Amino acid sequence: MPEDQAWFTHDRFGMFVHWGLYSLLARHEWVQNRERIEPERYERYAERFVVDRYDPTRWAEAAAAAGMKYVVLTTKHHEGFCLWDSALTDYRSTNTPFGRDAVAEFVAAVRGAGLKVGFYHSLIDWHHPDFPIDEVHPLRDHPDAAALNEGRDIARYREYLHGQVRELLTGYGEISYLFYDFSYPHLSSERFPGKGRADWGSEELMALTRELQPGIVVNDRLDIPGDLVTPEQYQPSAPMLRDGEPVVWEACQTINGSWGYDRDNLDAKPVDLLIRMLVDGVAKGGNLLLNVGPNGRGEIDPPDLARLAEIGAWMDLHADSVHGAGPSSFTAPPGTTFTQNGDRLFLHLLTWPMRHVHIPDLAGRIAYAQLMNDASEVAFTEADPDKVAQNTEMGGQPAGTVTLTLPVRPPQVALPVVEIFLR
Repeated sequence: MPEDQAWFTHDRFGMFVHWGLYSLLARHEWVQNRERIEPERYERYAERFVVDRYDPTRWAEAAAAAGMKYVVLTTKHHEGFCLWDSALTDYRSTNTPFGRDAVAEFVAAVRGAGLKVGFYHSLIDWHHPDFPIDEVHPLRDHPDAAALNEGRDIARYREYLHGQVRELLTGYGEISYLFYDFSYPHLSSERFPGKGRADWGSEELMALTRELQPGIVVNDRLDIPGDLVTPEQYQPSAPMLRDGEPVVWEACQTINGSWGYDRDNLDAKPVDLLIRMLVDGVAKGGNLLLNVGPNGRGEIDPPDLARLAEIGAWMDLHADSVHGAGPSSFTAPPGTTFTQNGDRLFLHLLTWPMRHVHIPDLAGRIAYAQLMNDASEVAFTEADPDKVAQNTEMGGQPAGTVTLTLPVRPPQVALPVVEIFLR
């Protein structure tokens, strides 16, 4: 990445915030699509957008305490409702009982916490009268869908899309990251074509984005290459490649499978799994963008706040194994993974062993080793391949192997880490 984008692969960990009218319905951010709610009926939820508990300072504080370094807000999701004072539509937060520019308050809060500001912006807009009905539109199964599509002009919508991006990238100071979402030419059918780069004017939109914010990081969902690739809701099994070469990537993940507030969804990932996902990504050269979905009053759900605090407690002790770290060329033993930052190697113990960890090809390379949580020394020995195992004495390890000796009981942290200082 260029120097002015290098923060992204250094910081590694960010917060995604999905929040909009769908938060009032409290059953997934795609509720309008899933329940085929007509735009005229859906837009009435704007009359209920009171959000009396909206306080993005608390969001930013929770992100910073969790060890996150950037926060990305949904300025507009597929529903078309805008969280800023857009001059191009009345369908906006300033035209509701809430009556305020939520984006402006978010930007001030995130910057005030020392974090980088990111925007998510949907290329899709189910509310806009010129946005053509397609296979992901709530009106796709309407008996008069074909007739309703007559007169809709994607060129007029494209002008609106570009105009709103210009508003967002000129009205709020420096924006570090823009997450466009999403293109779907592969979802064409006999009834409706999908949408991709020609529909969005992606080349022109990317040029506009970089003109207005020269140092911005932009994702890959304009149906043209961006600065990174964005696997969603899965963890890559290896470093991500394009034409055989490693690429910058970021996994965007939810806590419970839903991006927007989903009241009855109790399928939350445990904290230790979320931390393992984070370090697994870093070990493969990736970032983690972990989502929260504030509720209809504007608050992050207390159980999610608790999870963020637990992640923060781990990060408080182990952040160096994430921030500024990346993949290692050394081979991690089974049940572990490595991240590395210069001459510091971080062994994440995904499963706690019975006293010993055997690491190949590190003989002569280790100066010192310690558990990160309390800086307690970890003893190590180098293999003697000619030594035969006898009773309580180990032997038989291949030449070059280093054996760490750990306590029987693991430290009381979500994921123990041994910090290895290389010679």
